[in-house]
Amino acid sequence: MPKADNVMKKLKNLMGSTQLAVLATDHSGEPYASLVAFAFSENIREILFATSKATRKFSYLKDNNRVSLLVDNRSNSIEDFQNAMAVTVLGTASLIEEDERHNYLKLYLDRLPHLSEFVASPDCALILVKVTSYYLVENFQNVMEFDFQS
Repeated sequence: MPKADNVMKKLKNLMGSTQLAVLATDHSGEPYASLVAFAFSENIREILFATSKATRKFSYLKDNNRVSLLVDNRSNSIEDFQNAMAVTVLGTASLIEEDERHNYLKLYLDRLPHLSEFVASPDCALILVKVTSYYLVENFQNVMEFDFQS
């Protein structure tokens, strides 16, 4: 299997194994991290998450749309130093507008049906992250990059 296909397969497996990611945003040069439930497109170029419009993360995204997400499969055990995988995702975030919301909402709720009431709220924003790069780490120090910009 070519290296790019192997990395893509690992990314899909890792992202499919968990529903939560840590979102990192920036506010006036200060980092801010939030836990978000996420879904992703089949080609993994898009990641979705929902948030209340009253949150800091939503406010910070309006000021600076560059984001990072961390997805991992750790179990908080000593074995994680050899077995855990983590991926850092870089991309740009934007609010999904009403005319596109239905298609993206289906993708989100197919993965996270227990959040249907939350995303139905008029105060809920559905955010689309267009991925530029993935950095996959396994075996504690083996790093693989998958870049959509090249």
